[in-house]
Amino acid sequence: MYGQEVPAYTTLVDVSREVNEDVLRAQGADAERLGSISRVTAERHGAIRVGTPHELQQVARIFAAFGMHPVGFYDLREAVTSAVPVISTAFRPVDGGELARNPFRVFTSMLTVADPRFFDADLRSRLETFLAGRELFAPELIGLADRAATEQELPRQEAERFLQLAVQAFELSAEPVDKTWYETLERISAVAADIGGVRSTHINHLTPRVLDIDELYRCMTERGIEMIDTIQGPPAWKGPDVLLRQTSFRALAEPRAMRTPDGSVVSGALRVRFGEVEARGIALTRKGRALYDTLLGHIDDQASQNPAEARGDIARAVWERHMPGSEQELAAGGLAYFTYQLSPGRPRDGSRPPTSISALVQRGWVRAEPIVYEDFLPRSAAGIFQSNLSGEGTRDNDQPGAAYDAAWLCGAIGRDVLDPFALYELQQSRSIAHIAHELDLTGALG
Repeated sequence: MYGQEVPAYTTLVDVSREVNEDVLRAQGADAERLGSISRVTAERHGAIRVGTPHELQQVARIFAAFGMHPVGFYDLREAVTSAVPVISTAFRPVDGGELARNPFRVFTSMLTVADPRFFDADLRSRLETFLAGRELFAPELIGLADRAATEQELPRQEAERFLQLAVQAFELSAEPVDKTWYETLERISAVAADIGGVRSTHINHLTPRVLDIDELYRCMTERGIEMIDTIQGPPAWKGPDVLLRQTSFRALAEPRAMRTPDGSVVSGALRVRFGEVEARGIALTRKGRALYDTLLGHIDDQASQNPAEARGDIARAVWERHMPGSEQELAAGGLAYFTYQLSPGRPRDGSRPPTSISALVQRGWVRAEPIVYEDFLPRSAAGIFQSNLSGEGTRDNDQPGAAYDAAWLCGAIGRDVLDPFALYELQQSRSIAHIAHELDLTGALG
């Protein structure tokens, strides 16, 4: 569906597949260090936007039918200086086996209508009235979703109906857009207009995963696809890939019917949807994430002091000075998450194994496998949004920001928003517990 709506997305998928095949040929098994080629090729993250807690709660029910849970809280309002008045979470599977079968996640943003920095009292009232008057998801769709989540399955005919309704809910509507209302919101934020200026929702972008995002960027540019100026996230360097790198082709001007104040319908164009691509790295611990954020600050400082120097060169130099250059150093410093497995080549001479994970790895008893980062970075996500906006929008920073946080989000959707760090920590600790059991080190392994 999305490929039909945004043909450049199909080009993006084709180029991603070609790049992945090239990397696999060049690197062999090393290319699959962070996931099998079949999973990487199939993997997607989508992005959708809704306007109210009620709509977000309905989205949560739809994705629960697929075994996808809200993970992480992202406040994009604070991540960039331009007007991006949304908070977000991501719906995804959380179990390793489920992720292998269903490697999909949907980054879901909600408009922060109550934030006076963006919406004064009059506009907020008008916006709330508009949003309350629309229905994004049919009752039949919600009913089937709840049934699927409760029963863990649907009969084939109902399952097909559920999928049909779900796809329809995210199709780009042909209904004319109220031109004046849309432009009123667009002056505040193009993102606000995309959410609250229409009577439906749609897929904002759909993102394949690529093994070499720098090569992907080059190949897309060669094909005449205009890309945004940068690759968001960590820089390209010789050390281990961590967290997430993202880029996109620029939002395209899509023809849309527009209704004018006199009731006539004219042809217009909206530039809100783009094609994102990502390269995933190793999940960092809280300590590792703190280091990452500190290094971003260093890069910002140096870039502001040296405006003539390419930001990518500055970032690479900072990384090489401060970021550990190997997986072993990341693990030893408690900076990244790994699972641990018994090594087939471990000693068999009857000697007792050491009682620390690091020593077990060093002496060949155990091998460490990096845990892939399955989540998002608010600054990178907001940077992608910002790079595809036609203007900065407006925000009144003299006003206090409305309080939206993870606890608020949990209450709004009526279910726990899971902590990604806790999920990675659990995955790692379970593997260590298994090692301890297998080596008879229960209670001794540190």
